[in-house]
Amino acid sequence: MSSLPQNTPTSAEQDARLALLNEWLSSLDLVEAGSLRPASSDASFRRYFRLDVAAALRGKLGDTLIAMDAPPERENVPAFIQVAGLLQEAGVTVPAIVARDVERGFLLLSDLGTTTYLARLNADNAAFMYSDAVDALIKFQLHSQPGVLPEFDRAFVLREMNLFPEWFVGRHLGVTMTAAQQAQLDKVFEAITSNVLAQQQVFMHRDFHSRNLMFLDQGNPGVLDFQDAVYGPVTYDLGSLLRDAYLQWDEELVLDWVVRYWQSAKQVGLPVNPDIDAFYRDFEFMALQRHLKILGIFCRLNYRDGKSIYMGDLPTVMDYVRKTANRYTELKPLTRLLDTFEDKAPQVGYTF
Repeated sequence: MSSLPQNTPTSAEQDARLALLNEWLSSLDLVEAGSLRPASSDASFRRYFRLDVAAALRGKLGDTLIAMDAPPERENVPAFIQVAGLLQEAGVTVPAIVARDVERGFLLLSDLGTTTYLARLNADNAAFMYSDAVDALIKFQLHSQPGVLPEFDRAFVLREMNLFPEWFVGRHLGVTMTAAQQAQLDKVFEAITSNVLAQQQVFMHRDFHSRNLMFLDQGNPGVLDFQDAVYGPVTYDLGSLLRDAYLQWDEELVLDWVVRYWQSAKQVGLPVNPDIDAFYRDFEFMALQRHLKILGIFCRLNYRDGKSIYMGDLPTVMDYVRKTANRYTELKPLTRLLDTFEDKAPQVGYTF
């Protein structure tokens, strides 16, 4: 769920890139010509294709490989390669880079399969699957150092949250805020920003959730979609994982998993808040920042980019936003604003 640049590529542009990709793949002699098929869709301009490995190389490379098409003017392939290296060094399972043409935005990657966490998670296996995911997250965080990845600073935090008034409030609900309402929202944004910027900083995946984690028999989970990684608040990825936009768990379960993460993180010396109540508050404020961004991004994907699939997930995200805002005095004005906006919004499309 990366932030998207303007001007969506035309199908002609995509076809031209597909011809280039096929040409590059043919030159490698690693995969079978004509076996290319779509592997997954993405909220960005990246596309993924699965290919059959040439018969003689299957023992070495596996049966299939994944080709990534990432137009260099729209996507940051060097960042993908850099973060893949950081995750690998930390002992986290990521796709191996088999071949690359960075200039044209093509990578050939090992295949981590087709079973996402989202497809497999259920009440019976969630505890051990999340335990594996938390272990991988802690490995990545322990590997952190400043000055390696871009910083998740004040401007970054606010730029993300401002997608909410622009695309959710303005475009989706059709509401123009008054100066007083804008001031109330700014105050809530400031409370959130102050909290998240005061948190300790680590490497941050930024999209560590059930659609980007692959279930594997060995080295679980496989981690994808990491090219937007930054250096930022220690609770961010935990919030992505446990307050997932695509599936929701009982609050008691989430609290239990947060406590387990906190205990493990403290044991290995990660810089988490030493007080569990304060840590949980940090986790909630961070997840709220992310959910406000997501409400904006899902609406932008729909209205600007013609990708309506994410609109069905708005109610889950809004439920998180309301529950969190209701728990903290300085966030309650957000609930009142939402009540006002939704009363006035034209009754079309999705209601909450």
